Amino acid sequence: MRTVDGRVAGRRGQATRQKLLDCLSEMLSSSPYRDVKVIDVARKAGTSPATFYQYFPDVEGAVLEIADHMAADGAGLAELLEGRSWVGKAGWQTAQELVDGFLDFWRKHDAILRVVDLGAAEGDKRFYKLRMKILSSVNSALSDAVAELQSKGKVDKDVNPAAIAGSLVTMLAGVASHQKGFQTWGVKQAELKPNLALLVYLGVTGKKPAK
Repeated sequence: MRTVDGRVAGRRGQATRQKLLDCLSEMLSSSPYRDVKVIDVARKAGTSPATFYQYFPDVEGAVLEIADHMAADGAGLAELLEGRSWVGKAGWQTAQELVDGFLDFWRKHDAILRVVDLGAAEGDKRFYKLRMKILSSVNSALSDAVAELQSKGKVDKDVNPAAIAGSLVTMLAGVASHQKGFQTWGVKQAELKPNLALLVYLGVTGKKPAK
């Protein structure tokens, strides 16, 4: 792990760097991204702006560091689909666990995901690539699942697996990022999960789940 000027950070330096990232993450959960300043992050971490600049060029650079680690974690969502069946009760369980994983991941990383979505919407290619890194692995796994069912004659031949997968992943991401909003509509978390899983299962298999 290196500093901005290329020096290798020692154990103490790495601890300071991580503390700055942790403090920034905490601040993003309660403050708008644009309002977070270097001096505020440094003060919260008990250090100075000069120390911050040893490790990051600016707040955005530190945010991208946090987002990159988060995206690597998000790529693991595809593991929820590896070797899983979409047939019968096993398929219904696969859909439920995928939904659980998506909703849990978004709750865990809510603050940084909001920043990533904002940057991607504004056309920042760095944030866009990070967002796609999270979603692409799941998209590919779902597309493969639909294609496999299609090859076995269990899904209509006119269905486009990539289009179905992309639509489902976009839906999952949208719902996951709007979880608090559902509560204002009177939809409890316990009610949201099975209904979202139902849509995922229907989208992949074209059938109602066997519960």
